[in-house]
Amino acid sequence: MAANARNQLTGAQGSRPSRPATAAPSAPLPAPPFGVRAGEDVVDGAPRLPLEHGIASPAATAAPAAARAGAFTLAPPASAAPVPVPLPETAGTRDTPQPLRSHGCWYPSVDPSGRQVAFICDRGGVPQLWTGPVDGDEVHLLDSDPHPVKEVAWSPDGRWIAYTTAPGGGEHTRVLCVRPDGTGRRVLAGAEPGSSAYLGCWQHDGSAVAVTVAEPVLLPAGGDTEESPARAEPGLADPHTYTPARPPGWAVRDGRAVLLGGPRYGDAGPAAHLAEREGGTAREHDQESDQEAAGGLAAYLVDPTGAAAPALLAVERGAATLRVCDLSRDGRLALVRRGPRGRREALVVRTSDLRTTFALPVADGDPWIGRFSPDATTLWLRSDAAREFAALFAVRLAPGGEQQGITVTTEREGSGLELLTFGHDGSTAALAWNVRGATELEVTAVSGTAGVASVGVRRSVSLPHEVVTRMARAGGGSELVLALSGSQRRPGMWWLSKDTARRTTWSSRDEDAVPPGRSPVRPVPLRPVARDGLPLSGWYYRAPGRAPGQPAPCVIHLHGGPEEQERPVFNPLYHELSGRGLDIFAPDVRGSSGHGRSFVDADLGTGRFAAIEDVADCAAHIVEAGLADPRRLAVMGRSYGGYLVMASLVWHPELFRTGVAACGMSDFATFYAGTEPWIAESAAHKYGHPERDRELLHALSPMTRIEALRVPVLTVHGEHDTNVPVGESEQFVRAARERGLEAELLLLRNEGHDFLRADSRRIFRRTAADWIERHVAE
Repeated sequence: MAANARNQLTGAQGSRPSRPATAAPSAPLPAPPFGVRAGEDVVDGAPRLPLEHGIASPAATAAPAAARAGAFTLAPPASAAPVPVPLPETAGTRDTPQPLRSHGCWYPSVDPSGRQVAFICDRGGVPQLWTGPVDGDEVHLLDSDPHPVKEVAWSPDGRWIAYTTAPGGGEHTRVLCVRPDGTGRRVLAGAEPGSSAYLGCWQHDGSAVAVTVAEPVLLPAGGDTEESPARAEPGLADPHTYTPARPPGWAVRDGRAVLLGGPRYGDAGPAAHLAEREGGTAREHDQESDQEAAGGLAAYLVDPTGAAAPALLAVERGAATLRVCDLSRDGRLALVRRGPRGRREALVVRTSDLRTTFALPVADGDPWIGRFSPDATTLWLRSDAAREFAALFAVRLAPGGEQQGITVTTEREGSGLELLTFGHDGSTAALAWNVRGATELEVTAVSGTAGVASVGVRRSVSLPHEVVTRMARAGGGSELVLALSGSQRRPGMWWLSKDTARRTTWSSRDEDAVPPGRSPVRPVPLRPVARDGLPLSGWYYRAPGRAPGQPAPCVIHLHGGPEEQERPVFNPLYHELSGRGLDIFAPDVRGSSGHGRSFVDADLGTGRFAAIEDVADCAAHIVEAGLADPRRLAVMGRSYGGYLVMASLVWHPELFRTGVAACGMSDFATFYAGTEPWIAESAAHKYGHPERDRELLHALSPMTRIEALRVPVLTVHGEHDTNVPVGESEQFVRAARERGLEAELLLLRNEGHDFLRADSRRIFRRTAADWIERHVAE
């Protein structure tokens, strides 16, 4: 990732300064101009560390750094594939701690016996790797390093646990392995400076795990033995690649939508010759394309012991995403998920020659999209191909992996299949459906032997809380370990056996979600309607003690994505705000998931102007309903929600008293110039191409209308954010101050785009609540 992202997309050469690993302010950080409450935080069960963070001026955070090179610097072929690197042991002592009030447990992965679970837990203040029994008390910390853990996968043979960490809390991740007893810890991929890696699936015998590495790679050119470097400029998407119809307004942009740098259909390997989707005739790439390497993301099978060399499975040049989701039991076929958000595809790759034999659009959301049947004659997929909501597809496969037929085996009217998992023997499946933001869970028998797919009677399972975030099979039967969240508790795990869900004893209790004296607010659904007639939705949190019919000061909170969805789950930020007497309305504006493909695509192109208007329409709805005081409205959001905050403040300058924008884009031109290349690839589909759609992006950028800003603004950013660089907040704050407005930047140390550490999240929500409370008071 040596070239900057904008030039990666356009093919131009250039460079940009890179932010150092730790930004050293040129002057001491000034103290916050508003109060921060003293003492320990009994909500999170750990003291906050105010000296680790501070309100920083844009000038103070702009430390000089060396410029990046403008073109790829290619490593020798031997270093292109990941190599395991042993690390010192960091396992903690076994303990049986008393349940902490505030900790969360999530992302379960179960050992072959079905009795031990590897999971992520933040009981120590940072998400770390733990193991524990499904029906016992003793838990074990396997990695005490302070780097947040993001994914976990226990090997099918039980010998290893693979996991992904984010060093320094930043955006570049690495894949590690450790023995279940905490010994043998090693880095499998992402150890090289500037690289990043994330997990794929394990081979069914546990001998190797798939990893994806984001870095330039060298691949064989054509059929000879010479090496050819990855080219910097992208290729355009193949016209045969599935692209649904664009919504109204998209065609009037000043450029055509393309998948920037995306591979041609079938480019999973360096010399893939595919059959056409229709007609069955072969279509070869031209000789020049065959000899061009596909840089960007590369997926490998890696032996944790290092005894076998890594095996290349797939590559994608100009990549957005690439993940190996399953391997057939005989190793012949790989299921790969690739593509930018909103246009994901499932590929079947033949491992013997890396040819793609089948492709189908699949839904966004959970990356674990499907699984092969034990004999690899049926592929089960969670897909929304040519439909509004994701359903369960069965693809009949020939011995070589080619498609022989597709059927939709399970679907629901108006609801999407959100999560999918199968028993170890492939005879049972669990299906989690997103029903207006809550989860409905079903289990069923399935069979795909000899290419004949069948699904048995689906049995509904009662859940103790509203939302399932992940499912893991426990043992060979129908038992499951569920990660659950709800409006009245923090994330935890339940063992589902014989259709009865029991909370694991090491997950926090419902009553310990918050300190005694004030229960979490249970939200109620609202259904606003946009000015163009599009139905919207959201969840309204009424502050305790508010009399019915009394208009309240209210914060409109906008989620990120934009494809995320507001769910009825406990949010410590909302609890903090409601404790200050503030109501919260958390809407799904157009572009959000959970409401069908058309709603997700409704903000593409010029539709983003309508998404900005949706924010104003949501404000009007809660005012007209008598819930909110029109004189005391604030707007707040993170990531894309942070962008919408900035946009709302300059498009509707008289509507809100203040805004809090975390990690938001303030100018699309500088965002594309500074973000990671693979993020730029994905963002270009959603927002527009930085060159072809320059005029549209300029018009949509809050900095373009900064003269309209009238109210104070607080921005928040992680210092290591390379998804949306810190400069996006810095320039907005600087411009606001130049216009005589109160504006601050809260810079969170050792954080990236997501705020993963308990002390960072605590400082963020307290600072934001202080700011809003001060500015919306009478």
